[in-house]
Amino acid sequence: MMRKPVRIIKQESTIKAVWLLIAWVSFVFLSAVPVWSEDHGQESAEHLSKLALQACHEGRSTTNRADQVAYFQRAQRLAERAVQLNDQVADAHFALFCALGEQMRVDGELLTSVWEFNRMMEALDRALALDPHHLDALSSKGTLLVKLPWLLGGDPERGEKMLRQVLQTDRTAINARLVLAEQCLSRGEKKEALTLAKEALRYALQKHRQDLIPEARRTLNDIQSRLR
Repeated sequence: MMRKPVRIIKQESTIKAVWLLIAWVSFVFLSAVPVWSEDHGQESAEHLSKLALQACHEGRSTTNRADQVAYFQRAQRLAERAVQLNDQVADAHFALFCALGEQMRVDGELLTSVWEFNRMMEALDRALALDPHHLDALSSKGTLLVKLPWLLGGDPERGEKMLRQVLQTDRTAINARLVLAEQCLSRGEKKEALTLAKEALRYALQKHRQDLIPEARRTLNDIQSRLR
């Protein structure tokens, strides 16, 4: 029986930030996509994890829905295979988190299954359990804690601490700055919000992060408009 979609009602800013997270966590530092094959042979869990993240990145780079779904499903298969090969590789679980999250957002802010959401979060938590210093996972978890409703496990105070931990380790982190900028603005801490947003845009431009530059610009423009 087909599951009925479950819509979660959030404020507009909450929806934007939650799905920005799902977009961000798919990023990779490699720009090339390998020739795909479902015959993985003796591939390692580490290598398959990288391929899965690359597939997520490619899926986000296309606007064709059918292509997006194909890339994200391939990413899930690769990530699941990586987990099967070695359950102790944090990147394998993080890649699965990315693949599941991307599939959930293909048709917008629609949560099609509570089970799928829980599985996605379990993959993220497993990645952090294996590697508490995994910066991508820390940033992802922190953003979700800040933006998700309480009923779905939201904890803004804990999430903000995790995001600031990311900044202490990675001085050029972009997504963490964007989320923290919004949090600061919501508390009336306008000066820090503006500084964080400007830094986020600067680092996005320096790193040529075409996937994050538009969001960084929107966040900075939004903050500047509120300060007028």
